[in-house]
Amino acid sequence: MRKRKLIEVALPLEAINRESAREKSIRHGHPSTLHLWWARRPLAAARAVLFAQLVDDPSSRPEEFPTEELQRKERERLHKLIERLVVWENARDEKLFAEAYAEILNSTNDYPPPILDPFAGGGSIPLEAKRLGLEAYASDLNPVAVLINKALIELPPKFHGQLPVFPGLADSEFRVWKGTQGLAADVRAYGAWMGEEAEDRIGHLYPKAHLPDGSKATVIAWIWARSVTCPNPACRIEMPLVRSWWLGKKKGKEAYVVPSVVADPSHTSGYRVKFEIGHDTAGMPTKESDGTMSGRKGGSCIACGSLVSKDHIKSEGMAGRMGATLMAVVTEGKRQRIYISPTEEHVTAAQVERPNDVPEQELGYDPRNIWTPQYGLTKFSDLFTNRQLVALTTFSDLISEARDRVLADGGKTEYADAVSTYLGLVVSKMTDRNSTLVNWYVSRESTSSTFARQALPMVWDFAEVEPLGANTGSFSNSLLWTAEAIEGLCSKGGTSISQSDAASRRYNGVPLSTDPPYYDNISYSDLSDYFYVWLRRSLWSIYPDLFATVLVPKEQELVANPYRHGGKAKARKFFEDGFRKVFTLARNADRMGLPITVYYAFKQNSIDETGKASTGWETFLESMIHAGWEITSTWPLRSELSNRMLASGTNSLASSIVLSLRPCPKNASTTDRRGFIRALEAELPEALRKMQHGQISPVDLPQAAIGPGMAVFSRYAAVIENDGSKMSVRSALARINEVLDQVLSEQEGDFDETTRFAVTWYRQHGYGAGEFGNADSLARARNTSVDTMSGAGILTSRASKVQLIRPLDLPKKYHVLQDGVTSNWEALHHLVKIVERNGIPRAGEFLHTALSRSEEEINADIIKELGHLLFRISENHGWAHDALSFNNLVTSWPEILEAARSAEEPGYMQPSLNLPDEDN
Repeated sequence: MRKRKLIEVALPLEAINRESAREKSIRHGHPSTLHLWWARRPLAAARAVLFAQLVDDPSSRPEEFPTEELQRKERERLHKLIERLVVWENARDEKLFAEAYAEILNSTNDYPPPILDPFAGGGSIPLEAKRLGLEAYASDLNPVAVLINKALIELPPKFHGQLPVFPGLADSEFRVWKGTQGLAADVRAYGAWMGEEAEDRIGHLYPKAHLPDGSKATVIAWIWARSVTCPNPACRIEMPLVRSWWLGKKKGKEAYVVPSVVADPSHTSGYRVKFEIGHDTAGMPTKESDGTMSGRKGGSCIACGSLVSKDHIKSEGMAGRMGATLMAVVTEGKRQRIYISPTEEHVTAAQVERPNDVPEQELGYDPRNIWTPQYGLTKFSDLFTNRQLVALTTFSDLISEARDRVLADGGKTEYADAVSTYLGLVVSKMTDRNSTLVNWYVSRESTSSTFARQALPMVWDFAEVEPLGANTGSFSNSLLWTAEAIEGLCSKGGTSISQSDAASRRYNGVPLSTDPPYYDNISYSDLSDYFYVWLRRSLWSIYPDLFATVLVPKEQELVANPYRHGGKAKARKFFEDGFRKVFTLARNADRMGLPITVYYAFKQNSIDETGKASTGWETFLESMIHAGWEITSTWPLRSELSNRMLASGTNSLASSIVLSLRPCPKNASTTDRRGFIRALEAELPEALRKMQHGQISPVDLPQAAIGPGMAVFSRYAAVIENDGSKMSVRSALARINEVLDQVLSEQEGDFDETTRFAVTWYRQHGYGAGEFGNADSLARARNTSVDTMSGAGILTSRASKVQLIRPLDLPKKYHVLQDGVTSNWEALHHLVKIVERNGIPRAGEFLHTALSRSEEEINADIIKELGHLLFRISENHGWAHDALSFNNLVTSWPEILEAARSAEEPGYMQPSLNLPDEDN
């Protein structure tokens, strides 16, 4: 009999999602800063999923945990371990990870399996497999992804404890060079040498700026505007194409570009546009006067006022007649930016010849995500100014010179290649801030990146970064982030990284944990060509096989690209056929019978009008079942904190789902619709109760409930409908949701009489008023009365109207021990009030005191189940504020319980039961 794993029963989902979201704000030393990759899986989520994929749920070990209570306590212990594992600050806690590895050993008979990720992408999953002490295999068709994985995972163990070879470093700074510290130190040192060499060779191209007070300042960026000739024959001025004149909007320090038309005989039209910097509030751009480009309409000429269509701009660009004009120079001041008008010196400094050997490869055809070709920017070299190309080719050439220095300083060939690899990634990452697709962010007074979104958009006014300084986008800044990331990389364990097509590679029965592409969500190969052309230029001699093709391989790439496959229908079929093939190969190769884990990312526009269905999601489930997999759990993952908030009465789908799957038996039986529903009704209640007792928010419960529901559906070869047809996944999902509502309603049987009345009344009226007669009849049926509940303070009864009291309308001062009878409804509502007014510590004190009453009255598990039920009711009715309150209470439940336990500790000063309002 197979052992159920933790991921198939319950997860501390709220903690995982919270840390996944927080991880986005952690930059220095985080592996994601090594190099950009799109839709990278949060490390916290990958780490937790891998651990839960391999560790037994206590219910599968009845010899050790014979009772439900013992199983629950053990599950809570494992959840606490996961909660510690997902915190980024604990990522280097060797004792903690040894504890986690011991749990994995205990659940795998001391032979933990290796983990395979055939869609390795940004490397999160194999990296976290290594951190947990597992052997990891990773592959990807995309060479950029393969190189990132090599740098993250394959290279660090090879140079664990390596002494730096740069002269003088080995005997300084560290007495013992641990992990990747020596490798990181050499990358810093040889990178610093590259920076000094680049300064000597091209520093004259980046002059300092002369400030009004006569002093000089280092330039941060030059703000340029693309330009075309005005089509008006009477004008013909070189007109700037500007999205916005604003430079900075900080109060009291506003700055903006002021354009004017001046005579200039050197220009064909006899005039040119002059740019100055304005600070006067009276001259600020208005919404109507801000910029010259207007959305999709086109532009306007500031000289003659002519409207210029985008078709004209496109034709000028395609004819090679689109230019650029300098609008402003940005320098660093004392705790502020200083903006100065363009000078001839700065205009001339940028007028350099295009260097030889620049990336002349053509951009891919994808009008949805790549917009520049229609404006004449068809080659990758077209996305950079000549000065940017000079800088990037200079740094790229210096990589091979740095490699020669590593060898001359005593480093072995393999080590010199490794240092060069990281320096190549520094230069590649640097290109993200050094192109003509970089915006000036007015709100931050800083530059964006080329890939501020998953596209190569057309940018009208752009910021050219100073690459030799210490500012964002410079070589030294990119080097700093890269070295910090290297220093924190896990350097233990063995890993194999290879370039291969997931639909044709061999699967040797190794359990999968993978994050595959999702239809056409991201054009990985077309976008990554942007980095590939520079990496190939810098590192081809080290990785000739990896960079053998002119651009990233595309024909076998498993995405639904309609431009590559002759329309949406053919592209969809290509993707779905390939997807099924991958997971059929993995299923046929399975020998261990362990669950695999697969991530699915929702594309928001594939969600239907209810917010609860996704054609892509259903197709995904169908594909997995068709490939021979039984779905055993579905856990919603949220990497955005805002996703927890409810904007409407519907439960929006999570940003992604992680599924656990088991091989479906070859001899699986069939059942009919009635048999399927009976199985759901038998198994779903216990599965839901375990989820509710774990750390899962009510907003995520319906999605998580799909897991045990689909486990029932997918274990059958087919479920036959009443008309003899096979039940579809959509129909199965509908039945699962029906049984979910039924189970949640049946949990009302666990509630006290007052709570059962209140739930029923809330379902009908919310916190609105209803007729007394109806309330009286309902109360009598629940063995209580309206007068009793009015006296208890959960409702009001006036003028033949009955109305439940909202949490924030409850008395500010309440003595829970002095109340004659306290229902679970009342306790929950006071907890909502206290959390929102006084915070979690006070809520914990209240719960501790409330639980000291008879256990038959107040029960912590019942309160939590009630919170789940009320969330579901309020969400179904569209009562968003109520739903948010109940969701927040349940998601805060672990902290409330912890605060309640703290109140039990010796020496704890019991506060007054007269809880103060937040204003006191």
